[in-house]
Amino acid sequence: MSSSEFANTDPFEAALRRLRSERPLQNLRLRKLASKAGKHPEADAEVEQELRQHTSEHPNDAQGVWLLAQIVGRLGRPRDAAALTTRCLELEPGYALARWNLAKLLFNFSEFPEALRHLEILLRDDPDNPLFLQLQSDVLDALGAGEKTLAIRKRLALDHAGRAECWISYGQALRAEGKRDDAIAAYRKALQCRASAGDAYWSLANLKTFRFSEADIAAMEQLTKRPEIEPNDRINVFFALGKAYEDRKQYARSWNYYARGNAAIQTYLRAQVTVVSETAARVAADKAVFTRAFFESRKGAGCKSREPIFILGRLRSGTTLLEQILSSHSAIEGTAELPYIRAMAKRLEEVDAPALGTAYPDVLGKLGDEALTALGNEYIERTRVHRKLGRPFFIDKNPPNYFQIGLIVLILPNDRIIDARRHPAASCLSIFKQNYRETNRRLSDLGQVYHDYVALMAHFDRVLPGRIHRVIYEQMVADPEREIRKLLEYLELPFEDNCLHFHKTQRAVRTPSSEQVRRPISGEAVEHWRNYQPWLGPLIESLGPVFTCYPDVPKEFYEA
Repeated sequence: MSSSEFANTDPFEAALRRLRSERPLQNLRLRKLASKAGKHPEADAEVEQELRQHTSEHPNDAQGVWLLAQIVGRLGRPRDAAALTTRCLELEPGYALARWNLAKLLFNFSEFPEALRHLEILLRDDPDNPLFLQLQSDVLDALGAGEKTLAIRKRLALDHAGRAECWISYGQALRAEGKRDDAIAAYRKALQCRASAGDAYWSLANLKTFRFSEADIAAMEQLTKRPEIEPNDRINVFFALGKAYEDRKQYARSWNYYARGNAAIQTYLRAQVTVVSETAARVAADKAVFTRAFFESRKGAGCKSREPIFILGRLRSGTTLLEQILSSHSAIEGTAELPYIRAMAKRLEEVDAPALGTAYPDVLGKLGDEALTALGNEYIERTRVHRKLGRPFFIDKNPPNYFQIGLIVLILPNDRIIDARRHPAASCLSIFKQNYRETNRRLSDLGQVYHDYVALMAHFDRVLPGRIHRVIYEQMVADPEREIRKLLEYLELPFEDNCLHFHKTQRAVRTPSSEQVRRPISGEAVEHWRNYQPWLGPLIESLGPVFTCYPDVPKEFYEA
């Protein structure tokens, strides 16, 4: 493709085509194998075997190694793909497409500094490549480098001013830094670029304090009637309309759009949404492995650092509020939703467990004290890059880490764990209204997952008495000072008034609650779920005694 033809396409697509065109396959055998790949997994498996034979005969053929990496990645083995791509770059350091793909893999593994190193190499040779700049901004964002992220995304928005996605990304960076009005302007600019940009509408709705005009609502209503709209845009518009009508207290219309959004996700992303049976199976496995005797037998193992404070629980249960309160204390630094515990668990599941002939979490029973200590040390080292203030303690606020409590306790026995809990109907409804692609489910499913979460936490309360501190959202709202004092007492820290005035603390917040935690604490959300109660029958039924007992826990959950 000529440079003029590249210029007439989307700049990101053009950049990708240029990367792919720089190293066309020269070897006839490799071209034939590439043409056979991608049709179905069985074909890819056959191609893998032929490529392994080729690379054993020609171990220094960078393109053969590169093609093998692509096939292995497509077959669902990303770590093998990363190792092969690294080998490809050893053979041919200038292979830009391979280096960019390795940077993406490292980003997905949460190996951010190494991903950044590869991107810096790429940008030295191609400083204006939007693909490299976009990924660099994502890595910097994950590292908490807000100003650098903002600068790159502003540059991309200005350099590609007609591209809605660049303005949306810029808006997200502005929002994280508390620049609300500028974020709104960026989202509006995205809609000028592409009127069907559903993500821009949802980003506006997700500001929580933003209110749509009648013209906005009319425009979104029209979009829902256009059959050619992309599914992703349609889903985002459904959720935005749900919020628009909710703000107008038109709850029946609001519910209709939230329900349509969730139904569309089930249709469009059905293979990507975790099924309830997987959650139940994981809870059962944790309860079987992590017994009191199991933890007693491993006393003395793990990294002895007291620095981490984990905040976890179900989504939309006040975790961001707790993070903001504690980050206002002079001894505690708020970081972000750090991915390292989940990344470590995934590595143990994909690499260590198969090597030891077992599964996760059973593999933790096969690791000795030295291995558990090494994992704890690794976690502490990987989190250092996020710590900018030199405070003695830091927060790792990642709600789904409640699935990793066993791992956390084993590798970091001196840490602190806070379980943020909110009324089950309020929490589940809030998830249902939020466009979380991997957690949206039917109401009955959401209730069952919450039920299983309460059962799992009750198990850890039983086998690790006093180890986890629970904060009930409604109690925090009703008497913040009392609950904050109890929380700081658990952390063995003195009370500070700044924690009561958390909304004045200046820090980047990247979660859907970013606008709310910049305002004083309010009880307006406590009973809001009741506006939707006429439609919550399946949820309440699936919650069972968890609903009726709240904030207490059904007694049977504490039975061995």
